[in-house]
Amino acid sequence: MLRALYLVIIVVCIVPTLPGLLGVLLSALGYIPPIGLHYLSLDGFSAVFSWAGVWQSIGLTIYSAIFSSYLACMITFAILQSTWRTSFWRKIELSLSPLLAMPHVAFAIGFAFMFAPTGMGARVVHDWFGYTPNAQDVDDLALLIKDPYALGLVVMLALKEVPFLLLMSIPILQQLKIEQTEKVSHAMGYSSAQTWWKCIFPQWFARLRFPMLAVIAYSLAVVDVALIIGPTNPPTFAVLVWQWFNDPDLSLLPRAAAGAVVLFAIASVLIGLARLIEWAVTKGFKAWQYSGRNGVQLPGRSLFIAIIGLVVLMVPLLVIWSFAQRWRFPDLLPSQYSLRFWQYEWQGILSTLEQSMFIAVVCATISLVLALMAHEYRLRYRWQVPGYIIAIPMLIPQLSVLFGLQIVTLYIDSEAYLFWVCWAHVFFAFPFVYLSLDGPWRSFDNGLTRVALSLGKSPLQAWFKIKLPLLLPAIAFAWAVGISVSLAQYLPTLILGAGRVSTITTEAVALSSGFDRRVTAIYAIWQAILPLMFFSFAILLSRLQVKYRRLTIKGLLPNESLSRKPRHP
Repeated sequence: MLRALYLVIIVVCIVPTLPGLLGVLLSALGYIPPIGLHYLSLDGFSAVFSWAGVWQSIGLTIYSAIFSSYLACMITFAILQSTWRTSFWRKIELSLSPLLAMPHVAFAIGFAFMFAPTGMGARVVHDWFGYTPNAQDVDDLALLIKDPYALGLVVMLALKEVPFLLLMSIPILQQLKIEQTEKVSHAMGYSSAQTWWKCIFPQWFARLRFPMLAVIAYSLAVVDVALIIGPTNPPTFAVLVWQWFNDPDLSLLPRAAAGAVVLFAIASVLIGLARLIEWAVTKGFKAWQYSGRNGVQLPGRSLFIAIIGLVVLMVPLLVIWSFAQRWRFPDLLPSQYSLRFWQYEWQGILSTLEQSMFIAVVCATISLVLALMAHEYRLRYRWQVPGYIIAIPMLIPQLSVLFGLQIVTLYIDSEAYLFWVCWAHVFFAFPFVYLSLDGPWRSFDNGLTRVALSLGKSPLQAWFKIKLPLLLPAIAFAWAVGISVSLAQYLPTLILGAGRVSTITTEAVALSSGFDRRVTAIYAIWQAILPLMFFSFAILLSRLQVKYRRLTIKGLLPNESLSRKPRHP
């Protein structure tokens, strides 16, 4: 039974990558029978590279992906170096869930409200220093929002990916024996900062491979965030390809598909470049690791406080904008407040929230069940699909596979929009849920299960009575991660839903492109609230479970396994 279910996992969550890539490749070569294109050609690729400004667009994409990813990596290392195993680290752990719960789109909208030429930053400068910019100055101040050099996109992506890399670093550092390494290094005359640079950084950086590749792939192919704060003339290459996909002339689809293939090729090159950088830093040119006692203490605590402060300022700013009736620039606060925008939008946003919640809960639950079965199959049969294959949906640009999947759906049932959207969400959420459970499942003591089996319990009873209660916090957190990933899906919802399935993310991105800031703030608030609710539920469940176990051990609560009398033959 378990083997058949694992085959279902492979068919649902891994195999579709092949028809997706094959479909987009054939479409790029001009073979799309549903729209009457039956002959292979390279006209699509020719149209891509003849587009004015395409090379500048590709350069912006590569530059923003590389710089934002490695900037996030260095900020993460600075935070770990300064705070690991200190009293401040406990505060960081408690704040990771709220930071992870805030979707990229909500963070980007708050970032735009903060650093736009007429945003809160410019208002504060005017209030504190009395400087009022003129029209030309306002254009010159556009350094972080839709700037032609993508500086804002780089900074925003770097700051948003730091919590994810911190979370992925926790199990890595727990395996590196930090305390013993520091003791040996101190005995040799190295300080803590030098120890982290010389001994811990190479090991940590090598084991952070998959999270870094996922961050690079996301930064390269991100569309929704780039639409909000990225450059516009030309845009990043992913946005340019997305604009080609939206062209009403269906005969131009080969150009869009060719752009998706080029984007996939760029992602493959960057993944190879990332592996080369990792090899160069850790193995190829490692003389710096033993070239003397050098290494600086980075201001990691200050950097994390700055990230927290930015998020803390974004939330009330969004709330203020949602109630602002009249807020002229450069006034620091609105002169009039009103509930009118909430009242106007409530009926429309309520149906969107219901549909978003339904899709997220269903897809996260399916992904969780599939991930649990995959881990149990690995334990029982000592075999699994390699991790890098499971992580493929995280490592390839969504545009490079979604268009091919859309072509495949045309041959099956193109009208089942909600079904295809849910399946696409499961396809992209499953790797995150699986990796979230990987650490807890590997660290679980299987001897407890063997003891339960030796006492006459069935495997199913042992799982529900022993393993499930102990791993319930990890399961709840993985479920919250799946919901967060599903709620954040923009391209899968639009492409496979054909615009007929709307979620809070698709509406927020659509409204952010020049519509009323008050309405945009309302959607951004709800987009941040929904995942936070489920992460809060996971944290509460974890604490209640720990408290229950402590009371049970102390004998204050009855325990079935302890109170049952032994049977005599």
